[in-house]
Amino acid sequence: MMLVKVLSVIYSLSLVLTDFTACAAQNSDDHTTAESSFPLSTPVYVTEPPVPSLQRRSERSDVFPSEKVELSCSVPSSAAWTFSWYRDTQQVQNTDPNVALSPDGSNLIITAATQSYSGMYSCKAHTSTSTTAVTTKISNSIKITVHANKPKPTLTRSSNFDKMFPGESVTFTCKVDVSDGWVYLWYHYETQVQASSIGTYTIASIDHPHSGKYHCQAKRANGPFHTEESDTTALHVSDPPKPSLKLLSPWPDVFENETVEFRCEVHSPDWTISWNKGGNEPGYELDEIQNAEGPFLNLTGIHDAYEGGYTCKAHLKSRGVSSGFSNTVNITVYDHTPIPALTRVPDFNPMYVGETVNLKCEVNLSSGWKYQWYKNGIEQQTTKETNSIKLSLSDRGKYQCRAARGEIISTEFSEEIKQDVLEIPVPSSKSATPLDVFPGESVKLSCAMAGGADWTFSWFKDKQPVRPHPTTSFDVGAATLSIRSASASHGGQYSCLGKLKSRPSVTSTSSPELTLSVYDAKPRVTLMQNPIHNVMHTEESVSFSCHINVSSGWEYLWLKDRTLLPESGKNHTIESVETKNTGSYQCQAKRGRGAVFSSDQSPAVRLDVKERPQAGITLLTGWSEVFSTDSLVLNCEVHGSQDMWNYTWYKADQLINLLPSKKHTVTPQNDPEQSQYTCRGISTGRPSYSRRSDSLQTKNLLLKRRVLLSISGCIVFGIAAVFLGCILLRVFRKSDDSEDKPAENELFLTMAQLRERDDATCPMVQYITDAELNAPSKEADENGTICSETTEIPITSQDEHVVTSETEDVTEKNGGLISFK
Repeated sequence: MMLVKVLSVIYSLSLVLTDFTACAAQNSDDHTTAESSFPLSTPVYVTEPPVPSLQRRSERSDVFPSEKVELSCSVPSSAAWTFSWYRDTQQVQNTDPNVALSPDGSNLIITAATQSYSGMYSCKAHTSTSTTAVTTKISNSIKITVHANKPKPTLTRSSNFDKMFPGESVTFTCKVDVSDGWVYLWYHYETQVQASSIGTYTIASIDHPHSGKYHCQAKRANGPFHTEESDTTALHVSDPPKPSLKLLSPWPDVFENETVEFRCEVHSPDWTISWNKGGNEPGYELDEIQNAEGPFLNLTGIHDAYEGGYTCKAHLKSRGVSSGFSNTVNITVYDHTPIPALTRVPDFNPMYVGETVNLKCEVNLSSGWKYQWYKNGIEQQTTKETNSIKLSLSDRGKYQCRAARGEIISTEFSEEIKQDVLEIPVPSSKSATPLDVFPGESVKLSCAMAGGADWTFSWFKDKQPVRPHPTTSFDVGAATLSIRSASASHGGQYSCLGKLKSRPSVTSTSSPELTLSVYDAKPRVTLMQNPIHNVMHTEESVSFSCHINVSSGWEYLWLKDRTLLPESGKNHTIESVETKNTGSYQCQAKRGRGAVFSSDQSPAVRLDVKERPQAGITLLTGWSEVFSTDSLVLNCEVHGSQDMWNYTWYKADQLINLLPSKKHTVTPQNDPEQSQYTCRGISTGRPSYSRRSDSLQTKNLLLKRRVLLSISGCIVFGIAAVFLGCILLRVFRKSDDSEDKPAENELFLTMAQLRERDDATCPMVQYITDAELNAPSKEADENGTICSETTEIPITSQDEHVVTSETEDVTEKNGGLISFK
């Protein structure tokens, strides 16, 4: 302002008018000339008008739309000046809404709305008095630039790594290519993290929270104007890659002298590896393994000092980054080899053909084993841990296994497991009741298998499973199928199959089919007699048989004169008929339990029984002939019969092998021993034989005479003894004794009494024996009586044995009668 005042003074003093001429003013810029003033009558001093000074009061001359530029125009003079403003020689109109002037017009404020406000700005000053009007020269020019668009900052990052690791540093740079005076705003995602006049943003030690998208924006330091946002750049912060430690050896549990190999994997070639070993327990300090670099670690000659946990670590030396420790692989060192455990699934013995058994060989130490299988001491082909066998008969035997790995390690043999293999038994089905039944009858079918307690059973009718029904009773898995009341719908082919209780997958084949037939009518019953005779004789055998035209399993009822007999069975035989067996015979069949099914009664068969005639033996040799012959003639005859008979003879119940004859002679030659004789009549008609005669016991014919003499001597001795006894009694008897004693019995027996008594001292006849024929006669006893020590054999009657077959006696004589001599 002082400069303006000084210039104004100098200007007023320099203007001296020297004559009275008129003057005119001319603008050098627009070449305008003012009219000459009035003529000067006095001298005038003339000076140049001052030059306005144009200054920019705002910070910068390049602006962006909406920013303001303020210019100030000043004149070094104290006169009252007015100002006009020019842009590129064009006067700025104060009517423009984006242009504002101060009250005295010395300040111009431009709001840069568009790029058209760009240009060279200048000003002029004007003053006037009552006599003069002065306009200054044009001021200096100031260039104002209005940019068309907002600028967009450029964002760069100091490191171009896709991934950054915790602990590293990064610097972002934001640059605006136009203008200056910017304040830089930094954003992480949409959150402002920093505002600075420096166009860089540095993170000295990044971490995971620093990951994300970054961008920047610039603003005027003293104004609201903001640039556009820069493009985003992403910062990826991740942990260093964790190495993956792998055990290249197939097992982590090793035995002495084995080899172990590790590999540490990092998915980048720039990383280097370090190795560490520590204990198995958590928190155990890790020791770096010296002289171990690179991704592989080989341990040879293993012993117990090698046991522990191994780990590795990766390093990126170019950036000073180290990863964390890898996973830990523990190595266990054993000083002995294990014994494999051999197990069987399912654990059954025996098993059946077609089943699958899994034998598993397990080693409880380490891993990587290969297995060797042995059957009955012979090595098998399979080398798997589990030996799966679909059983056949050839697979039965004793199994063992052992394990091996590498070239030097092999276990002991496991214990043996014995596996027996059986054929699946075929069930057999049978019927406890007939298979052809009548409506209403019950049916019971059973299914059986070897080891039946271990099996359940299923029933099929016409190859379809039997379903529960009110008339059908069976438990699931039961071996018995019962039909309580048969009907036509029950007819068909029945079979069963078995399933093993412990393993239902084991199924047998079906049993042979049983055909069940259901009739629609009652059976017909027929009674037959054998032999077929209207009249039977006692001791004959007769048999009745009851026949039913269909089915089986019948129980038979027998009736005589409609009275139930105790006999049962299909046949009713009377081995030796009697007269009481005469009557009408019928049979009836029944079967089943509970509701018993019965047939109709058969037609009646009449049986008549007559008494068989009896033979009798008579002795033809008379008493008068005892002294003239030593033979005995027996005669057989059937009494009360008019039929023609022939006769057979029996000695001691044994048939005498002679031609049939009515008479039989007994001599000492053919009967040396004491015997009983019987006879029987035989005929070609009916009855074909008679009852046997009563038995006749023969005696020794050669001693007949001795017997008679002995009897006579006994009689004489007896008479004499009686006589002498009477005399002695008369002499010695007291008189009073006779009154008290009763009369005595006769002391001697008659001949008739002797014959009738079995205890007689002297028998009449003895059997003819060689010993007695040659025996000497006894001397007289003390009383002078001669007596033979023989025993009397009375003729007794015995029951005959029943002859069971008439044809037997006929065939003994060559099938017919033989005439007697």
